[in-house]
Amino acid sequence: MPKTDIKVSELVEKVQRGELRLPEMQRRYVWSATMVRDLLDSLYRGYPSGTILVWETDEDIETRDLAVAPTRTPTTTGKLLLLDGQQRTTSLTSILSGEPVWVRNRRKPIEILFNLDHPAGPPADAQEFGEPDYSEDIEDMEDEESAERDIQEELKQKTFVVANKALKNNPIWVSVSDIFKMTDSQILRGLGINSDNPKWDMYAERLQQVRKIEDYSYVMHVLEKNMSYAEVTDIFVRVNSQGIKLRGSDLAIAQITSKWKGFMQTIEDFAKEFGDEENSILEAGLPIRALVVFATHQSRYKTVGKLSLDQMKKAWVQAKEALEFAINFAHSNAGIDSIDYLSAPTLLVTIGVYAVLRQGKLTAEETKMLLRWLYIAHMRAHYTVASSESVLDSDLSLLFKGGDLPALLEQLQLHVRKFELDPEEVRGKGIRSPIFSMLYIVLKHQGAKDWLSGLDLDHHIGKAHAIQYHHIFPKALLKKSHYEPKEINQIANMAFIGGKTNRHIMDKEPIVYMENMVLPKQGEGALHSQLIPSDRSLWRLENYPQFLEYRTKAIATCINEFLRKFN
Repeated sequence: MPKTDIKVSELVEKVQRGELRLPEMQRRYVWSATMVRDLLDSLYRGYPSGTILVWETDEDIETRDLAVAPTRTPTTTGKLLLLDGQQRTTSLTSILSGEPVWVRNRRKPIEILFNLDHPAGPPADAQEFGEPDYSEDIEDMEDEESAERDIQEELKQKTFVVANKALKNNPIWVSVSDIFKMTDSQILRGLGINSDNPKWDMYAERLQQVRKIEDYSYVMHVLEKNMSYAEVTDIFVRVNSQGIKLRGSDLAIAQITSKWKGFMQTIEDFAKEFGDEENSILEAGLPIRALVVFATHQSRYKTVGKLSLDQMKKAWVQAKEALEFAINFAHSNAGIDSIDYLSAPTLLVTIGVYAVLRQGKLTAEETKMLLRWLYIAHMRAHYTVASSESVLDSDLSLLFKGGDLPALLEQLQLHVRKFELDPEEVRGKGIRSPIFSMLYIVLKHQGAKDWLSGLDLDHHIGKAHAIQYHHIFPKALLKKSHYEPKEINQIANMAFIGGKTNRHIMDKEPIVYMENMVLPKQGEGALHSQLIPSDRSLWRLENYPQFLEYRTKAIATCINEFLRKFN
């Protein structure tokens, strides 16, 4: 297999001319802005950044555009398909050209800023996956002033960051895309710095170091023209199976598309029918998982390569029917706004299988039991344990062998041990616990209202009123009182209110905003609807531990009473 060195600038040019495309097997662009930030930081420091794998072919196969649209005329008619390196190549093309990427059917710029005053030497601290990117608007944060101070102090130690409004107004932070479009003089004189300034040379040197990212050379491996699509698919699977670059569903897609031309367009067209859920459906791999389940009566992707095209197409008819039912069931019957709220999207596969096996005709009693199963399986993280595929396969096996819902509920109880919540299970849990989203579902079902507008949680439209979780005792006040993050961010300290209300409350003590804002507007009913105690002494900062204890018990009781409705 021949290989060559290729500069970042050459890769970008190939994308801009439309000469570098994606085979159908490739998933969409999925990198977050923080991942682009970390890539730039690595290249800025000259750290290794992997290799590029392409396939040069004349075959008539389905291809896909990268997430950055071409802006120039091609200079060759040959196909060069990108097999490994899509996320890096797309990100660098967007940054160097200033062109936005297509994400979730809209054009979105990747805005990364460079700190001219960054500390010298290696990074001050290691980046962590999932680290906040601070790209949210500062004014949307509860404790605005302290949040801004904390963030600004932390960011001074960074070299590259995801842009936010506050930093864009700071001249020391320069758009990385602008660095590739403008000269040193244009950038520095715009900051009021001239060549007599002692910082001119240091800043100019750093800007040049950023521009050297264009000259970074990747090793590019080139698969030859005489290879078939099936052979290339096998290489793709093997290469990506060696690490954690792709999920099982992505590798399954590669094997399916080697036999089913146009498959990706088929499942993307299906996902589009669900509007805002489109990306979540695709990212969760639900169409692939459901197809495999109906073709093989189990959930593991390892068997997908053995399926014939006919088997795949027959299974897809049932998979589509199953997902249509399950997603609508979650939205309409269960009141779950988004499948992202579920502890495991694969819960929908089990629901869909049951519905298809019953020809989509469920009695009222079956609907009630299926809701009970969904709520408890979600809350108890039924499919998120280490052996989740085994647990899912056990449920599927029961259903395909004719098992009914009482049997499925019995099997669920054997796995999760108990259905009802103890207060101890709520105590100390944070927003990542499925109990948190379960609380939101329950409060919404029970008509909980926003504290100022009086709108039901279920009827908020528009960004200004979008539902947010709100720290009842604001973080800023609790930090000053020396509470630890785990104590501050408990579910028991969270309520669900509109964004506009959240901004009005800011960092006021509950005794202040409840007495002066909520009660005069909405009365005690709005507070009771979100399990706030009537005892006003518990609204005071000095009684925060007692407030948590009250609300922890109230949350467990509320969820349990809700679940009993489905017995």
